[in-house]
Amino acid sequence: MKYIATIGLEVHVQLLTRTKMFCACKTDYGVPPNTHVCPVCLGYPGALPVINAEAVRLTVLTGLMLGSKINRFSKFDRKNYFYPDMPKNYQISQYDAPFCIGGGVEIVCDGKAKKVTLTRIHLEEDVAKNMHAGNASSVDFNRAGVPLMEIVTEPDMASPEEAFAFLLALKQILTYGIVSRCNLEEGNVRCDINCSMRPETQTKLGTKAEIKNLNTFKGVFQALKYEISRQEEVLKSGGVIKQETRRWDSDLGVTESMRSKEEAHDYRYFPDPDLPPVALTEELIAAWREKIPELPRQRCERLQRQYSIPEYDAKVISADKAMADFFEAAAGDSGNSKAVSNWLMTEMLRMLTEKEMEIESVKITPNALAGLVKLAAAGKINSNSAKQIFAVMFEKGGSPEQLMSDLGLDQVSDAGLLDKLVDAAVAANPKSAADYRGGKEAALKFLVGQVMRLSRGKANPQMAQELLKKKLS
Repeated sequence: MKYIATIGLEVHVQLLTRTKMFCACKTDYGVPPNTHVCPVCLGYPGALPVINAEAVRLTVLTGLMLGSKINRFSKFDRKNYFYPDMPKNYQISQYDAPFCIGGGVEIVCDGKAKKVTLTRIHLEEDVAKNMHAGNASSVDFNRAGVPLMEIVTEPDMASPEEAFAFLLALKQILTYGIVSRCNLEEGNVRCDINCSMRPETQTKLGTKAEIKNLNTFKGVFQALKYEISRQEEVLKSGGVIKQETRRWDSDLGVTESMRSKEEAHDYRYFPDPDLPPVALTEELIAAWREKIPELPRQRCERLQRQYSIPEYDAKVISADKAMADFFEAAAGDSGNSKAVSNWLMTEMLRMLTEKEMEIESVKITPNALAGLVKLAAAGKINSNSAKQIFAVMFEKGGSPEQLMSDLGLDQVSDAGLLDKLVDAAVAANPKSAADYRGGKEAALKFLVGQVMRLSRGKANPQMAQELLKKKLS
């Protein structure tokens, strides 16, 4: 019997605010443990929370970008549970009156377009970070209270590939909206998976297992691959899937049972008595709606129109907001959009992948890349020299004109000097010269290569080729 997977995701996104959700502590990452804390985020008795208005705006903006219905009336609730990372023994979250209802994210998987529907988007506070070393455990409360937006999908996905595509598309939208850094290494995005299997002849969904706290998209993909296989094997052997919470062990490549799955009533939700309801006016929502930025798909279409680059180039470049910003700045300076696109899609992406870096971290500037494109277009450097200069600018920065001079890479385009190099190449390779005269085109490429060798790679290859043709005709 064939089984079909049903997948839903709960994506937790740290919002890009300067302070925490209910207090004035900073949200800076990487500071010493337990230094950005106060009585409010540590849950001291008598300390009263105050709602972060910017976190509310960013949550509503996300809903507007994703086509959600915005609730005019919303409130915060207490979600009660006992765990070392929760200083108050409850989390301030939202239950039955979230800020956003519905909406969706368009994805493309295996060449097919699909819309993943959203259930809700709500706002809550993050928990602290548990750390384990040897036999000791500790808790860093710097993260406790950081604004955390939870985006809950309907069970609309049917494969790990679709879940991966959804996460990538969502990340693009959130970074374009400047809602979150979406830095996975810093834990800005974490994901819970709900996965079930059902026979293809059955419409009723199977019993789901929840996999908690995955902090990489690759981890989500791999965990789903394993969990789908595990559940299918259990069902085919006549077993029953238990509703439970599981964890992903990336070292072993397996999911492991943690505890039975909690229901909503287990958390004993009730309205937080220390926080007033949030009432949003139509005027305020309309003002926020006007601030919706250009989204990835819109930018992709505009890049094609404005810069006359192919659709494939525009899709790759617009997938990353920082890459698209870099492209537009460099293309505007260079006057050669396609050349800039080629550099970004070849050398830039290759080196970013090799160095495991983001484009914001590289030393090369859009203006410097534009200058490199101009040098190559003017025939002052050849392609090999341009790549050498690019590599140096990527690592250290600098001016392409200065590096060309410092590295001695300026291209030889002097007709008199090239004429001598061509004569020397022909004299040293009479057989190749005869072969070309006999109709063998490959011999000409060989002779151009010899000119380049004699010039130590500095000769203008186009001029060298034309001079060879002229001499050998």
